[in-house]
Amino acid sequence: MKHYMEQLQEAALKNGPLCVGLDTDPSYLPAPLLQIFDTPADAVLAYNKEIIKRIAAEKTACCCKIQIAYYEALGIEGLKAYIETIRAVKEAGLIAISDIKRGDIADTAKAYARAHFEGDFATDIITINPYMGFDTLKPFTEYCKPAQTENAAGGKGIFVLLRTSNPGMVDIEQQELKAGGRVLDKTGAELARLSAAFKTLYPEQTCSPVGAVVGCTEESDARALRDAYPDLFFLIPGYGAQGGAARIAATLLDKAGGTVNSSRGILCAWKKSPALADRVESGNLCLKEIADAAAEAARAAKEDLLAAKKELGL
Repeated sequence: MKHYMEQLQEAALKNGPLCVGLDTDPSYLPAPLLQIFDTPADAVLAYNKEIIKRIAAEKTACCCKIQIAYYEALGIEGLKAYIETIRAVKEAGLIAISDIKRGDIADTAKAYARAHFEGDFATDIITINPYMGFDTLKPFTEYCKPAQTENAAGGKGIFVLLRTSNPGMVDIEQQELKAGGRVLDKTGAELARLSAAFKTLYPEQTCSPVGAVVGCTEESDARALRDAYPDLFFLIPGYGAQGGAARIAATLLDKAGGTVNSSRGILCAWKKSPALADRVESGNLCLKEIADAAAEAARAAKEDLLAAKKELGL
């Protein structure tokens, strides 16, 4: 049995490393389009489905990342759109990463794990914040183990925050410890330990079900982190709208590999087209046209990342 992280690794090699971020805010859609739907959540879901359909058909991405906050902000209707978006991603044959960044202790963490791996929000891989302590990871890693029964949830994956893409990461992640090394190095060592432990459960695995979030906004850490954790598959934010270069992202795609997220650069691609902007002004822009622009942006991002990999000889 292959866990979901290994399935994602295979998909990234086959279809390219792009992860399409469906962090879809209603403001990313033209105002006239929003008016034809009953709720903003309905418009978001319709846009998501159009994008998913195109990237799946064209094989321009290996997965989609759905950031739950954008859907929570829309209330109950938004959470319904979140559920349906995950379902659409999986039905399209893509891996679903739910960006929830949970991190809590004991029974609370167990409830979060159950909610996002078994319940209505069930997904393939989730993001985790480890900074309340490594005991917070255990309820989630239990779901990374092979399923014990036919209908049980198992083989899931987690991406643990290691080196994030925001400027404020220096406030905690880069802080030096009295025992030596940085906070992020301590976190990485724990992820490496977990990775080694999973080898007994998945002897043939080519990466661990425990992956790491490593941003591509700074070149200084990229090579060092990739070499330090060769068995960890990376979720790589920061590319595109956050200023991360394809070259840095490609460096992080070495060894066990990774998937590079692009959200606004794809979702808001229609805003960069003068022709489409004119259509917005006239009120004639349709959903298909902005989805076409998103699909084109996804194709361009995939080509950019693959060219950077080739340049580095990967």
